[in-house]
Amino acid sequence: MTAVENVRQTNEGAQEMRSRSDIGARELLREVGAVLRMSEAEAAKLGQLPVDPDEDQTMIINMGPQHPSTHGVLRLMLELQGETVLRCKPIIGYLHTGMEKTGEELTFLQGGTNVTRMDYLSPLNNELVFSMAVERLLGIENDIPDRAVWMRMLLSELNRMSSHLLFLATNGMDIGAVSMMLYGWREREEVLRFFQKVTGLRMNHNFIRPGGLAADLPAGWRDDVLTILETLPPRLAEYDILMTDQPIWRERLQGVGVITADEALALGTSGPILRSTGVAWDLRRDQPYLNYDQVEFDVIVGTYGDAFDRYAIRLNEIRESIRIVYQILDRMPLGDYRIQNKKVTPPPRARIDESMEALIHHFKIFTEGFKVPEGEVYVGIESPRGEIGCYIVSDGGPKPYRIHVRAPSFVNIQALPHMMRGGLVADAVAVISSVDPVLGEVDR
Repeated sequence: MTAVENVRQTNEGAQEMRSRSDIGARELLREVGAVLRMSEAEAAKLGQLPVDPDEDQTMIINMGPQHPSTHGVLRLMLELQGETVLRCKPIIGYLHTGMEKTGEELTFLQGGTNVTRMDYLSPLNNELVFSMAVERLLGIENDIPDRAVWMRMLLSELNRMSSHLLFLATNGMDIGAVSMMLYGWREREEVLRFFQKVTGLRMNHNFIRPGGLAADLPAGWRDDVLTILETLPPRLAEYDILMTDQPIWRERLQGVGVITADEALALGTSGPILRSTGVAWDLRRDQPYLNYDQVEFDVIVGTYGDAFDRYAIRLNEIRESIRIVYQILDRMPLGDYRIQNKKVTPPPRARIDESMEALIHHFKIFTEGFKVPEGEVYVGIESPRGEIGCYIVSDGGPKPYRIHVRAPSFVNIQALPHMMRGGLVADAVAVISSVDPVLGEVDR
């Protein structure tokens, strides 16, 4: 056996990008036009390059899955003609953990520990959408105490701020503004420190649960939040000086990774990617949940659908979240932090030491879980990356019969071929970074 024959070849099957000689014109056109439901003639017109390359003029390379700027284990196969990207094909699955199938073996009470790990940069939004879906199946969605609803909004918006701060940090580092990594991480740390004080953990909290939250806000929480809100605005102004007004930064992002509104809508993208094309769609305003219809905020949109718009939207969404959190502080009521329903709520810890019935109730709810009526439900909310949705089917038992999460990163990644086509390979990192994917929810 020769050394060449002994080399193990990796193959991802249908996911792999094949050379032009192995595929027909129809498949090449599909990469360009099928998304927009064009005729073959229209797609061919759109897909024409100035010079149709021969195969010996192009090469297919891998970017990732080990590349530090692919934000996890994303693999992109790129067909290049010199420095120009002709085709791009994302290949996923390297992080697959089967979380949705795992969720079908966990009780509804245990489910929060599973979903919180999908988008690990926005765990509280994952917990929120799962809890809201379970509550709708239980028929208790309108019975959640007002304080619990406002607490959920507070944590959700702070989580949006921490996620966008990390985007600014990694986006800066990906494109060469290394100082931004230090600054974005520094500000995010303040938010995570508050989360640790409230939930006991910096990430993967399992704090938002069906029926409310795991515990009330700790003493001094309001001062901690005000410290964050007062610290961030001057820091965001510094980011504007460091990046937004910087000619090199603008050169690297403006006109790069452009996607049109028609393409974004046809691909099902959401969040900053969709809003960068000028489509003002935000579930907090357009399909309000919690108490978002009682607070004032603006939906930030772009104009050109490029990487700079996506950066600027996330930067300004932090400012809008600050505005929302100030209103939450003014509106936060007293009261229960979870529903007082013995079916879904364990007894208070102090009662367990005093009452055998309370001990049995506690034991049964944590070992057997609570039963949820038969039915199916879909709930969608606005996560930092777009619409995250939770679909659950219940057969009347204590575990979901079927659970599926509509992960925004999974949907948004399919926009990469459209963003990269015709661009430079040097801009590939900027485009990936502008999508802000989290591979934990892509490969769930």
